[in-house]
Amino acid sequence: MTEPTPPTDPSRRSPTSRARSVVARLAGAADEQGRLVLWLLRWIALGIGVGVLAGLSSALFLKMLEWSTRNFAEHGWLLYLLPVGGLAMGCLYHYTGGRAIEGNVLVIDEIHEPRTGIPRRMAPLVLISTVATNLFGGSAGREGTAIQMSASLTDSAARLLHLSRAERRILLVAGISAGFGAVFGVPLAGAVFGLEVQSIGRVRYEALVPSLTGALVGDLIVRGLGIHHTPTPQLGPVDLDAGLILKIALAGLVFGLVSAVFIEAVHLVKRIGARLTGWPPARPVIGGVLVILLTLAVGNRHYNGLSIPLAVDALAGNDPGLQVFALKLVFTAVTLGFGFYGGEVTPLLVIGSTLGAALATILGVPIALLAAIGYVAVFAGAANTPLACTVMAVELFGRQALEPAAVGCVIAYVFSSHRSIYGSQRLAAAKGGWTGPLGHAVREHRSRRDPEPTTDEGAPPG
Repeated sequence: MTEPTPPTDPSRRSPTSRARSVVARLAGAADEQGRLVLWLLRWIALGIGVGVLAGLSSALFLKMLEWSTRNFAEHGWLLYLLPVGGLAMGCLYHYTGGRAIEGNVLVIDEIHEPRTGIPRRMAPLVLISTVATNLFGGSAGREGTAIQMSASLTDSAARLLHLSRAERRILLVAGISAGFGAVFGVPLAGAVFGLEVQSIGRVRYEALVPSLTGALVGDLIVRGLGIHHTPTPQLGPVDLDAGLILKIALAGLVFGLVSAVFIEAVHLVKRIGARLTGWPPARPVIGGVLVILLTLAVGNRHYNGLSIPLAVDALAGNDPGLQVFALKLVFTAVTLGFGFYGGEVTPLLVIGSTLGAALATILGVPIALLAAIGYVAVFAGAANTPLACTVMAVELFGRQALEPAAVGCVIAYVFSSHRSIYGSQRLAAAKGGWTGPLGHAVREHRSRRDPEPTTDEGAPPG
């Protein structure tokens, strides 16, 4: 039998052989680094394209939203056209919307299971409808619109470039990041939001480069076009001792529960609307009448539209009372639940800041501090995005907000349970107490808790 040849001792190889080995290793490393450079440049270029689309569309939207808000404030009679606007919006989506009716649900579904793509009509439909909602006094926000416009335009460009399904998915994540970062002026939070929002418990790092690039470019374009975001105060030094952390954690629990109440309230109103009429365009008519009645009952118009002044007042350190957040929640649930279009995030920011200001008085915490934490924490619970919302707090309120916001956002995330304003979010990692299967959409978990069939047609995006 032939004896096996012993391995060559590297120390006995000739200098020429060792040199060749070193050269080969260096060539392999250089080749790998070269491919990484090309990969990086390609995704930066694609991210820039996404950012341009998101920035231009968000700038147009913000300008139109400013126009609609100003006109509603100057012409009070527009409120009484809300049912008419709702009917027109409902018919527009019902007869021409196609899959665009699904809104943010479709965007996230296309990330997980790419099918026919996002229809091009989604961008103009959601732009017109959201502007109309705010023009006539409905209570809705703006992030859903920015995300859908960015995603629709991005997906159209991806198909035009004949990108693969995997590449389309990555660009859709970047589109979410760019739309969110551009419309709120928080590019870093926008980048993290897109990576985090598509699944509960999973951050999609493969989209990191185009998401960060798109969010930065989108924000630069919006600012470069002279669009200004609502200024937020910078927090002063925070003496974060054990007592304050405990109080913030307690407030975070409340923020999480209010997130859950908001989600359940919107779904409850959806079910009521579906029972009242089987024709989806009629639901916004009912919702419009209810918003008018609510406005007359309250005696002011603080809760119509975006309600940004309520948040500004709370962040300035004024206690609005507990009724303010509750009324904004009711106005928004009625508006979105009965089929008006717009985002949930801006109302959640208002709800969170006013709730935080009211809780601060009860807990003995500086009002501006807890209002700032509530501003991001209620949203963190409702969207299951504690990382993005913590980054958002730092971008809006300064470095001093980091630790307090992290505590509030994480606790709110836990106590919102397995709910979400985005029903197509996948449950990738369970929160405490979950014994069911993983990997399914949040809406499937809801269907097990609430077996009564409902229709999503005419429902708000997300």
